[in-house]
Amino acid sequence: MTNRVLLNNVDHGDLRVVTGHGAAFGDDINQVLIFSTEFEAVQREYPIFFRKDADGAFQAVALLGLDRDENLFLDGHGWNARYVPAVQQRGPFSIALRERDGEPMIHVDLDHPRIRSGQGEPVFLPAGGNSPYLQHVARLLGVIYDGLEIGKAMFDAFAAHDLIEPVDVEIKLDEHVQYDLPDLYTISQERFAGLDGAALEALHRAGFLAAAQWTLSSLGNVGTLVELKNRKRARAA
Repeated sequence: MTNRVLLNNVDHGDLRVVTGHGAAFGDDINQVLIFSTEFEAVQREYPIFFRKDADGAFQAVALLGLDRDENLFLDGHGWNARYVPAVQQRGPFSIALRERDGEPMIHVDLDHPRIRSGQGEPVFLPAGGNSPYLQHVARLLGVIYDGLEIGKAMFDAFAAHDLIEPVDVEIKLDEHVQYDLPDLYTISQERFAGLDGAALEALHRAGFLAAAQWTLSSLGNVGTLVELKNRKRARAA
């Protein structure tokens, strides 16, 4: 259940939000939705894959773990990476469009587990202005909102150039343990390398050429997941 309301400094002047990471905040997930507006940061840390939603539309995800409800970047100190995807950073906040003019407005879920009485970062300054934390949240919501706006166009462009292909992700840890991750897609490296100048220019002008490159470069991070998984197994042995 959620209790989303329009955020304002009158009703929520004393609101504070816990900003750490852990299973209690819903961070124990093995995939997280990401947006092209954050691909550059994401590709430095996590493998980027595509998957289809319930309606068959493509969306991008960062792979965080191999088992169900496993985030290999979580440890006793929080989320151990240089970048946390925007969906997991935003906490209890979301954007909804105002009915009369379609302007995006920040809403807050007052029942979110990050909201605890007297704990965490203040949302507003004592005089009523936005705190540095809320300014950070607003930037994150912009990343999400802009990413949602251009996501379909990006995948349509990739499909128009026949760049999306299914991928068999098989990860073998030893002779007894192997993971096969189904229903994932990526950019075809062969077809990407074979694009002619006109296609490359079209993707570049649309702003999607870099996103395709970042998707491909991110796949090297599968090795990071294997390393983290093996460390976890060694600790449990």
